[in-house]
Amino acid sequence: MGHIPLDLPPPAALRGRWAASAAIAHATGHGTGCWADGPLWHYDDGGGNWLQLHHTGRGRAVLLGHDHECSPEPEETPDLLAGAPPWWHPPVREAVAAHEFLGFVYGFDGTGWWRAPYDVHDGFTDIGLPALSAERTRQRITDACSYDPTTGRHAPHRPLPQAASIDALIAADAEVDATLVAAVIGPHGGDPQAGAAAARAFLGAP
Repeated sequence: MGHIPLDLPPPAALRGRWAASAAIAHATGHGTGCWADGPLWHYDDGGGNWLQLHHTGRGRAVLLGHDHECSPEPEETPDLLAGAPPWWHPPVREAVAAHEFLGFVYGFDGTGWWRAPYDVHDGFTDIGLPALSAERTRQRITDACSYDPTTGRHAPHRPLPQAASIDALIAADAEVDATLVAAVIGPHGGDPQAGAAAARAFLGAP
């Protein structure tokens, strides 16, 4: 059996939403689990569930990660590299060196996403990457803007950000400045410059 096609957005479609989520997370102090470092994009939910997207050149990428509640146990994990091309392997080796084990590995070949053939639930959907859709990204940003880092609690009395401001931040596609961030977080403090820097780090991918 060959690789299984996946209905996921290409990396180019993920960037603006991923960068916008990172901008607001860093600007509001709502965790630091969303960031980019060169060709590596990272997301984690703060509870031990994580994923990473590695750009490998030539328009290719590898998406991998693990959900500690929903991914298979190590002894039940299928061969995630069965039939995989060689360019999948370096990101996997790098991740395994830093983490205990993986629940899923997906490859983007420049036109579409694929995974090895297996029948177990791998935990990817449970992590809830906001960048998978504009709707998810808007909700994550709205939630972050209601968070008060001084108390460590949500402050639902705060005015919600305007949808147009969030959409403008996403549409910037990581070309973000502090003005765009400030328009979303409003007059509640925070650090728009830090948010803009976190978003612009996503420009480093090839």
